Amino acid sequence: MAADATGIDKLYEYGERLSEAKDKSAHVSDYEGIIKAAKGSTKAKQLAAQLIPRFVKFFPGLAADAINAHFDLCEDEESAVRIQAIRGFPLLCKDTAEYISKIVYVVGQLLTAEENVERDAVQKCLMSILRQDVKESLTSLFKHIEGGDENVREKVLGFVRDKVFPLKAELLKPQVQMERHITDLVKKSLQDVTSAEFKMFMDFLKSLTLFGEGASPERVQELIEIIEGQADLDAQFNVSDLDHIDRLISCMLLALPFFMKGGSNSKFLNYLNKHIFPVFSKLPEQRKLDLLKNLAESSPYTSPQDSRQLLPSVAQLLKNYTPLRKTEDIQYTFVECLLYTFHHQAHKTPNATNCLCGYKIVTGQPSDRLGEDFSDSYKDFNERLTNLEEQAKTTMKKLTQGMAELNKAMASAKTDDEKSSIKTKKQNTTSGLRTCNNILAMTQPLHSKTPSFIGDNKIKLSWKEAVKPSPPSTAPAGGKRTASATNGSGAASLPNKKGRGEVGVRNQLMNRALEGLSRGAGIRSGGARTRGRGRSVRGRGRPYR
Repeated sequence: MAADATGIDKLYEYGERLSEAKDKSAHVSDYEGIIKAAKGSTKAKQLAAQLIPRFVKFFPGLAADAINAHFDLCEDEESAVRIQAIRGFPLLCKDTAEYISKIVYVVGQLLTAEENVERDAVQKCLMSILRQDVKESLTSLFKHIEGGDENVREKVLGFVRDKVFPLKAELLKPQVQMERHITDLVKKSLQDVTSAEFKMFMDFLKSLTLFGEGASPERVQELIEIIEGQADLDAQFNVSDLDHIDRLISCMLLALPFFMKGGSNSKFLNYLNKHIFPVFSKLPEQRKLDLLKNLAESSPYTSPQDSRQLLPSVAQLLKNYTPLRKTEDIQYTFVECLLYTFHHQAHKTPNATNCLCGYKIVTGQPSDRLGEDFSDSYKDFNERLTNLEEQAKTTMKKLTQGMAELNKAMASAKTDDEKSSIKTKKQNTTSGLRTCNNILAMTQPLHSKTPSFIGDNKIKLSWKEAVKPSPPSTAPAGGKRTASATNGSGAASLPNKKGRGEVGVRNQLMNRALEGLSRGAGIRSGGARTRGRGRSVRGRGRPYR
């Protein structure tokens, strides 16, 4: 105890002498004594944690030793010592800017602290250093997200999401340079992420001025390229790799708003055509439907050149799902997707359908192939369409009768469970009726030898919710606006959601992205991963479903 008291007295003596000295740099031995005290008693360590940051700027030759001693204090068994040391890091960074990257990397690991007080001190420390040098700090923090200990990565990712991203307007200055810098950091971090993490990063990037309203075509395409990279469009496709299929589906859906803004969907569609359509029959049924829905929704934004390349595959799939003879097993939503895709792609390159369906569309180009006989194709296609129409009408009749019965059942239902079950059945029936109506609307013009293909938005896909018109404002002049107009509770208050012309559909589109997919050591060295993310052949190990 006497030795401890003597050590504390010496520390106070070192501190007082340094405080009073005009030429502090002349008292090297005093500062060395403070550094050595980091290995003393608990009280000595706490005092050293205060004095090391206070005087480090006067002893640049001892800065490395001082910082290493401070790191040791952060690993002390006593939480009071650790917290005192953590609180000293912002001052250390201020006076030893060349060590900011190393300090932030170490402090980032301390986010795994179990005690709330200590964890709060770490977060405040990091925010303070971020405000000193946001570029160096972010660069260092993102190293944890790119790789390293799994637990540290998770905590740093949460800190960046909850503390840094919401303050982007304050922290990312100068705006242009820093938005570009953090975009590059995010892109480097996407090599191994879950779908939820990927969507979080994409939502953040979309919130930046760089990619927001009025973003240039180059920036829109940059976002698409980020999504393409996540979808592994350069990888060979393995039909048994469900994780890759899920990536492809969710990423294509996530890219849809950017296709709508003029970005190219060419790489996605070429991948589908080359790798997916040849093995389409081997895919799980739900994945088939998800892919066809994505294909349908992106078809209005497909280039004429890509449409010409895809039409043979689309036409063949359409024939596969429209049998020549009556069957009880028509998958109407599949057919709706394919008809919608067929119309929009054929609208862009109509004469490509001459050899596929036996049409006689004249454009004056050699690709019209008018001198060849495709009458058998025309007969086959028409018979399939006719059979489809007959069965669709029969199905609509049954659905209409079923709806009448459901309405009666709802009127007599007594429990909430019964009402909920009937409501779900009514919704499914309504969706089925919309699907059949769409099919009939799209098959009708295809019977002509020179059909007019649908290339506008008059067909509303059955799975897209109808947009309810906004009621007229009843607020008196000068009065408050309704919630839907001002505070984000209505569709019109969400301008940041990109999509089709209808605002409601636009808002739903991004919410649907990734829906249903559950994605989910030594302080200075970074340590080894404790729950390794075993990488697959494509370099990713985090499952998408």
